[in-house]
Amino acid sequence: MKNKELFNEKMKLVGKLTLRIVVYYIIAIIFYVVVLDWFLGNFLGNTLYRLNYELYYWCVNNKDVIFVLYIIIIIVVALYRFFSKKVDNVEKLYKSLDSILNEDSQNIELPNEMTKFSEKLNQIKYEYILSTKRAKEAEQKKNDLIMYMAHDLKTPLTSVIGYLSLLNEEKEISKELQNKYMKIALDKSLRLEDLTNQFFEITRYNLNDMPINKTNIDLVMLLEQLIEEFYPMLEERYLKLDINKPEVLMYIADGDKIARAFGNLIKNAINYSYENTVITINMIENENDIEIVFKNKGATIPKYKLEKIFDKFYRGDESRQTNNGGTGLGLAITKEIIELHNGTICAKSNDEIIEFQIILKK
Repeated sequence: MKNKELFNEKMKLVGKLTLRIVVYYIIAIIFYVVVLDWFLGNFLGNTLYRLNYELYYWCVNNKDVIFVLYIIIIIVVALYRFFSKKVDNVEKLYKSLDSILNEDSQNIELPNEMTKFSEKLNQIKYEYILSTKRAKEAEQKKNDLIMYMAHDLKTPLTSVIGYLSLLNEEKEISKELQNKYMKIALDKSLRLEDLTNQFFEITRYNLNDMPINKTNIDLVMLLEQLIEEFYPMLEERYLKLDINKPEVLMYIADGDKIARAFGNLIKNAINYSYENTVITINMIENENDIEIVFKNKGATIPKYKLEKIFDKFYRGDESRQTNNGGTGLGLAITKEIIELHNGTICAKSNDEIIEFQIILKK
């Protein structure tokens, strides 16, 4: 398509050049015949005869040569004017390229005959400004996230050191108190491990390299095995998980990646569900696709958050008043995995119901 447009532009340029030469040629002939040879012919001839008879005689005998030279001069002038204008346009185009890198709202303006070029350059400039803005926002979010997590790492680490110091220094401490301190230190250590894993998650995601190895897997079995890993988290929040599924659901996919995507959605549902509620997963096999819906009962997500929920480093719990928030990468990674499997994912939230719908094409 681009080659065709470029060819059309070339043909327009050739057409304009040809038309201009023809117009100049016609005007030159008319001017020569009507003005020089008709109205001024006798006057110019008599004047030249009085000034230089030999030159006059040569001109009379070489009238055709003079006409050809006249036409050549006209054509040269036409070509010069045409190409000088094009060179001037190219210089303007070249100078306008520098303005693409200027992050201002001023549009690039070129001559009327270069409208398409100016439109394309303005589009490139707009996309450059937009991508630069997004890159800065992503960098700022990542820096803020690292700062928050560095602070979060320090908190459980301080607790671990404090309780272990007490156990080491207090020689007469009771067995019950020892167990209590050890339990707190263990919990804080696990929290520290989770935060460390989240740091690795950021590093892996920034590598922007997610290889995929597809095999024929049973999505039902994969999901059932995955759910077992979340039972401790479900019990801690007094949650139940119901899954509506067929007996077998075969699909060609990367099992590790799909498990990671499903795991992120289950963890997200657990973190943002009201206590004593039920999380449901519906698996439906259609003729041309597979539909998987994760649904939980929790605070309704505002529309402006739903629009950003799959963005990198976006955290729904902006106030950070809970420990539920992760790196802001879980749903972004999930979306990337689903799209790598030629699927789509969308989020909905109404009347305290949060729903993530996955469509995997067969």
